[in-house]
Amino acid sequence: MDRRTFVKAAGTGAAVGGTAIAAPAIAQSQPKVSWRLTSSYPKSLDTLYGLSTQVAKRVAELTDNQFQIQVFAPGEIVPGLQALDAVQNGTVECSHTLSSFYIGKDPAFAFETSLPFGFNTRQQNAWLYQGGGLELCRAFMKGYNCYTIPSGNTGAQMGGWFRKEIKTLEDLKGLKFRIAGLGGRIMARLGVVPQQIAGGDIYPALERGTLDAVEFSGPLDDEKLGFQRVAKYYYYPGFWEGCANVSFIANLDKWNDLPPSYKAALEAACSEANALCVAKYDHGNPDAMLRLAAAGAELRPFPQEVMLAAFKEAFALYGELAASNPAFKTFYDSFLPYWKKEQLWFRIAELPFDAFNAQMSAQMR
Repeated sequence: MDRRTFVKAAGTGAAVGGTAIAAPAIAQSQPKVSWRLTSSYPKSLDTLYGLSTQVAKRVAELTDNQFQIQVFAPGEIVPGLQALDAVQNGTVECSHTLSSFYIGKDPAFAFETSLPFGFNTRQQNAWLYQGGGLELCRAFMKGYNCYTIPSGNTGAQMGGWFRKEIKTLEDLKGLKFRIAGLGGRIMARLGVVPQQIAGGDIYPALERGTLDAVEFSGPLDDEKLGFQRVAKYYYYPGFWEGCANVSFIANLDKWNDLPPSYKAALEAACSEANALCVAKYDHGNPDAMLRLAAAGAELRPFPQEVMLAAFKEAFALYGELAASNPAFKTFYDSFLPYWKKEQLWFRIAELPFDAFNAQMSAQMR
């Protein structure tokens, strides 16, 4: 056998000297798949938009570049708040978004993201991964021809940027406040006029005076969006989002068409992105908060009467929705006992530890 014959035989997996030389297994069995992902987050928010590029990179690496996901910012295919619709109708194969953006379709969408006065990040992950929450979310999403995977979390958020101080409940009356999800409905019951605006459009509205206050996330993201330049009072806590689970939402038909190994790669990449997202926020928020304070931001806690009134209205709203909306009731019947159980555990172990450390660190020079 001459050299050219040998190379040809080896390249086709033919038998040479009684031994079969096989082509790579992935090349033989795995198809090339190309998906488009539309994000609800502008490129300036490198942590949230970066979830998409991180997942795309890892999926490509895990599939020997056979499964490619191309990432698009809001407006490049559809606006940021139309991501779910684009996935549902097949305009794109997948998205990164908050399910709570779509409570106008059904308030039950809120549970996958977070409920006001609900879980913190660890509790939300426990409920989703271990407490049956993710199964409920996926069953619900089937009605929208979608499949969902947890893919990031902001951790506890701030209460937002206000042009004037909030000293009493009366100060909330008539306030035009950018706030998403069920938090907007709760604040409306306290006299606020809620507005839902995509991340990239918030600053211009605040600068023009169309809004009196805005909430988005926490210091790391808020600093990039520049809110401190037009509103100096920075309130906490963002009780409407003790965490915010970011969802990777795929078109259900496209998900079902994937080979099992591609599904596994996508699930693994999203789990990794979830952990890295929380780590990046926990790492970056403290320094960003100090920079904002140095630039003139004035940190303020919400008055206790605001917190108590909002808590009361939140659980009154949940009771009403559970009584009138079967999907919401299904989620709520799972959420409420799990929430109570998690509060009991954290009250005994986690919170005393955190509170003591916080107290002592403030006293150290």
